[in-house]
Amino acid sequence: MHPKSLLAPLLIALLLFLSACSVQNKDDSLTASTNPAPVPQDAVIEIPQNRIVDTGVDARPQQSSEPKYADIFERLKASYKLPSCEIDKTSQKWAQWYADHPDYMARVLKRAEPWLFYIAEEIEKRNLPGEFAYLPIVESAFDPFAYSHMNAAGTWQFIASTGKQYGLQQNWWYDGRRDMYAATQAALDYLSYLGDRFDEDWLLALASYNAGEGRVGRLVKKQKARNQPADFWNLKLPKETRGYVPKMLGLRCLFENPEKYGFTLPAIPNTPQVVVIDIGTQTDLVLAAQLANMPIKDLYALNPGYSRWATAPDGPHRIVLPRINAEDMTVRLADLEPDALMRWDYVSVEFGDTLGKLAIKHNVPIEVIRATNNLSSDVIHINQRLQLPREGIDRIDPLYAAAAVELQKMQNRLVAPTRINHRIRNGESLSTIAHRYRVRVSDIQRWNGISDPGKIRAGKTLKIFKSKAGGSNNRQKSGKTQYTVRSGDSLWKIAKKHRIKIDDIKRWNNLSGKSILRPGQKLTLVL
Repeated sequence: MHPKSLLAPLLIALLLFLSACSVQNKDDSLTASTNPAPVPQDAVIEIPQNRIVDTGVDARPQQSSEPKYADIFERLKASYKLPSCEIDKTSQKWAQWYADHPDYMARVLKRAEPWLFYIAEEIEKRNLPGEFAYLPIVESAFDPFAYSHMNAAGTWQFIASTGKQYGLQQNWWYDGRRDMYAATQAALDYLSYLGDRFDEDWLLALASYNAGEGRVGRLVKKQKARNQPADFWNLKLPKETRGYVPKMLGLRCLFENPEKYGFTLPAIPNTPQVVVIDIGTQTDLVLAAQLANMPIKDLYALNPGYSRWATAPDGPHRIVLPRINAEDMTVRLADLEPDALMRWDYVSVEFGDTLGKLAIKHNVPIEVIRATNNLSSDVIHINQRLQLPREGIDRIDPLYAAAAVELQKMQNRLVAPTRINHRIRNGESLSTIAHRYRVRVSDIQRWNGISDPGKIRAGKTLKIFKSKAGGSNNRQKSGKTQYTVRSGDSLWKIAKKHRIKIDDIKRWNNLSGKSILRPGQKLTLVL
C-alpha cells in the first residue's frame, strides 16, 4: 500500500530524551510563551515528507549552538542558580544523606535517565535554574505512579486542579499528571511563573510549589509590611516546606561536588535517549509495543499517563519510545491502516446481559472477560463498561494476550488513596486497627507521626489511607464473602453492619427495589 494511506498525522516530535509536594492551587495563570529550542541533529528520525504533518514544530535537523558537555550533570551544572547548601546545615545533612544511600539514588537516577536530556532542554528554553531537573527526586523519586495523601499525582506531583490549569488532561483514559512529557512542560511553566511572581527568588518559587503561592505571597507581604526580611529563611512556613527547600539544596551540592560526599554519579550522556511518535489516532498499547519490538513493561514505563489498554480516543496519541524502537515502529506502521491499530473495544452492559451471553456474542471465554476486566465475580450491572477484543479471542495471538494481561496488572497500580478518620476505641491497638483496614502498622505510624506504636490512647483520631482503583470499573475490594440473611435483617441493616452501600449489595446480587430478603438466603458481599 502507499505509505500516504497510513496515519496521515505521523510526526516524530523529538525532544524527550533521557527516561525515567503537592502542587497547590495558584492565584494567577502563566501567560508567557516560549520558543522551541533548536533540534539537535541526532534527535530526528528521517520520515518521508508526505507523512509529516505541520504542527508548528520544525522537525528538520538543525545545528545546535549549545556547547558540548561531558555528561548531563555537567550541562545542568552550567545553569545552576540556587545558593549553595553551605549556607544551611540542614541542606548539608541532606547532601550527605543522599550520598549515604547509593542504592536508593541509583534506582531514582535510573528512572530519571531517559528524561534528563528532555528536562534540560525545557529548562534552558525557560532560563530556569538547572537544579530544577532534580525536583522530581524530592517530589516523587521520579516515580510517575507516585500518589500523595494530598491527592497529588505523577513525577512532578500535581493536584488535579493545578494540573488542569496547566493543560494536563485527566479522564477515564488518561492522566496527564503521570505523562512525563506533558507534566514536565506544565511543571516548568508553573515554576517559570512562580519565578516571575517572586522576582526570581527561586527559593520562594520552590516554597510556593510546595506550600502554595497564595500562602507564600501572603507571608512575604506581611514581612514587608513589618519592614522585616521576606526571604525563604525568614518566613514562618509549614514544617514540610521548611524541610523541602533544604532537600533541593542538598541535591544541588551533591551533584555539583559528588567527590566531597563520597558519591559517584552515574554516567548519563548529554544526548537524547527517547523520542516521541504522534500516531494521530487511538492506538492499542500492546500492539504498539509489538510494532516497536519491545516488552510492554518497557513501553508502559515511558508512557505511564495512559490508564487503559489504548491511547485516549481524542488524544493525546503520542507514544514515547527509545530511539531504536521508534525506528522499528515507523517501518512497521507503513504496512497498517489506521483502523488496524485498535484490537479492543469497550462495550456497555445492557439489560439482560450476562457474562455468558457476552462471551458467546463476542467469541471470548468467560474467564478472559473476567480477567481482563478485573472482575471478582460474574456479577455485572447495566451501563458497566467491559473491555472486549474487537475480533474475538481466536484472532488474538498468545503473546499479545499475555502482554495484555501484564499491562492490566501494571495499570492496577493506578490507585488514589481515600482518607478515613478512625477514632481509637478502648482496647484497640495499632495492630488491630491495621488488620481491620488491611494496612500496615508502619504505614499508620508514618501517616500519624507515631514513633511508639504502644503509646496510643482511646479517643484520639488516626488518619488511615485506603487505596481504590483509578477506573470506574476497576474498584479494588478486599474480597468477597457469603452472608446468610438472618431473621429481621434488611438491606439497610446489612449495609450498615458491613459499612457498604445498599446499591452495591443490590448490584452484587441482582436485586431490585422490590426484592424481599428471606432468612437463610445467601448474599454475596464484597468487603
